[in-house]
Amino acid sequence: MRVASSVTSLSWIPSEAVTGLNRAVFDSGVAHYDEPPPDTIEDLAELQRTDRFRFANRLSAWADIEDGTIVGAGYAPDSGGVMGATTVRVAAKAATFAAPALPDLRAEEWGDGWVRVVQTVGGRTALPAPRRVNHPPFMQLRAPLVWSTLAMTFHADGRCEAEMLGASVFPRHWIYDADGKLTAKAGLADFKQWYRRAFGKHSPWGNENSQTFITAVETALERDLATHIMRGGEKPTIRSLKPGAVLTVQGQPGDEVFLLLDGVLVMEVDGEPLAELGPGAIVGERAVLEKGLRTSTLRAVTKVRVAAASSQQLDLAALAQVAGGHNREAARES
Repeated sequence: MRVASSVTSLSWIPSEAVTGLNRAVFDSGVAHYDEPPPDTIEDLAELQRTDRFRFANRLSAWADIEDGTIVGAGYAPDSGGVMGATTVRVAAKAATFAAPALPDLRAEEWGDGWVRVVQTVGGRTALPAPRRVNHPPFMQLRAPLVWSTLAMTFHADGRCEAEMLGASVFPRHWIYDADGKLTAKAGLADFKQWYRRAFGKHSPWGNENSQTFITAVETALERDLATHIMRGGEKPTIRSLKPGAVLTVQGQPGDEVFLLLDGVLVMEVDGEPLAELGPGAIVGERAVLEKGLRTSTLRAVTKVRVAAASSQQLDLAALAQVAGGHNREAARES
């Protein structure tokens, strides 16, 4: 019996993700942020053609099982990396530069009743950029590296599990299952750290990978509301938190709703951790809807950036729908 499956990651640059002097290049329109990828991958080649991602990792593999024993495993022909491109615009002119790929890295790990296939893909960004170094000439013009590492574990009973083992800390990585449906996200996109370190040995082609915080996917309603918060008129206030900092405190009044842009927040009720939330999550809505007090404490697990919007900026009916789908605090009571 042959068991086959796949998992795909799409990597893209979300709004407000670039920091420092490089942000001016994006804000001026010379470079561009990306629209969020779709909830479902229908045609990966079409997404590449229409510039919907910076690079993709499609891990497609199989395992042969005979009499309850795995006797072989391998990669399908369509497994591998797909690099995107960068379009640069100056005045009325635009030019598109393809991102150069590095060799795909593959490995198999065998155990008692299981085999895991691993695939790392990525490459250099399409255009080099200046970076400071601590030796003469104290400045280099180099393109940082981007990558993601996916794995699938096949079991002798026919089960298959997919996971992201690591990825560059920039850009943002979304994970899709064998049916092409969005199932998880990498929780942190840290442009500053990536821009300074993603070179040479600090990559899977050297001797390092970067572990990722994987978070659950928010609802479609949250994604719609997130688009409204970021692009619906009045710009939200962007706030940054260090690990351990508190965004909201249970029992205190609040009149803002927050869109988690980057990082991971933990929700605590009566001092007990209840849920970890990742990019795209809408939080703080119950105090606004009920004109009352915060029902939980939100604490940063990693570095975090949020967009804060007042109730006057939001469609309260849509917010109520989002809140109805959460019930995070109620999960503790059930």
